[in-house]
Amino acid sequence: MEQYKIVIDLLGSDKGPETVLLGASLALKEFPNLFITLVGPKALVNEKKDELGLDMSRIKVINAEETITNYENPYTGIMNKPNASLVQAMKEVGKEEENYAGMITAGNSGAILMGSFRFLSDENKTRPCMAAVLPNGKGAYSCVVDTGATIDCSAGQLHSFARLGSDLMKKMYKIESPRVALLSNGAEATKGNHLVKETYPLLKEDETINFIGNIEGNQTLTGDADVIVCDGFAGNQVLKNVEGVARQLITDIVKLSKKRERPEFMEVAQYLMKSYDISALGGGLVLGARKLIIKARGNSDERAIVNISRMMLNHASGEAVLTQEQRNDALR
Repeated sequence: MEQYKIVIDLLGSDKGPETVLLGASLALKEFPNLFITLVGPKALVNEKKDELGLDMSRIKVINAEETITNYENPYTGIMNKPNASLVQAMKEVGKEEENYAGMITAGNSGAILMGSFRFLSDENKTRPCMAAVLPNGKGAYSCVVDTGATIDCSAGQLHSFARLGSDLMKKMYKIESPRVALLSNGAEATKGNHLVKETYPLLKEDETINFIGNIEGNQTLTGDADVIVCDGFAGNQVLKNVEGVARQLITDIVKLSKKRERPEFMEVAQYLMKSYDISALGGGLVLGARKLIIKARGNSDERAIVNISRMMLNHASGEAVLTQEQRNDALR
């Protein structure tokens, strides 16, 4: 059985390093072919190793007690805190001789992108972006890119994001020719702001991607496109709106079920919770770096760390993360 190595940054989570460490311990138990390098307080790992039943033969610990907070400037944080766990983790995952599959962190998003470019740039010096994979109405998944890494984009950057998103869906979900769409306020080629209108011909003329034209916001979950390209501001709004609407619908169904004494409504709520569980889907994927970096949500629990580890292992082994048939089976 081939072993895969990943790096996990223990610091940066809203729930504290203990939760991330618990997630790492559960991942080790669930995936026997996993080896983890933990970057964070070594004293904490030593304190919890017996309680969590950590298999230290499959763990390497790099001590780091400093973090880059969400209130710090990402650039100055990366430059002025060389001992921060995020910086140490990125330097470690970038060591070619270690052959890491990737890295998991719940740290400062801006610092993650800045660090990815500084320490993990590919040979073309591609600008990293962040993608989110969301469930769609056809029982599969759609990728939204960018989701907040670059708020103000150029047309050239959106073109690059389209290629990165297409490559992701080819490898991670085994889609031979992912359909790429450009988020706009209308399906017509003439619609959109200046950025969208400037980007449209670049995507249309690129024969390496399967560009299908513009897509509107109400189609982001329909499954009409496999990759939805937009600037980071719009993408972040799409992501947050999807989460907010799904959460509110589930809450309303649960309230109605209790009010009308209709327990069968709870089946609908449970289906939606399973289908739109962001923790089950993993985190934000940093594209354009030499190694796969997955940004866990700040409030991720230990189960999310396990799910992200599974996503990373599947990506490293070349297996589809979750096929349409598997997702349908899971939701039955």
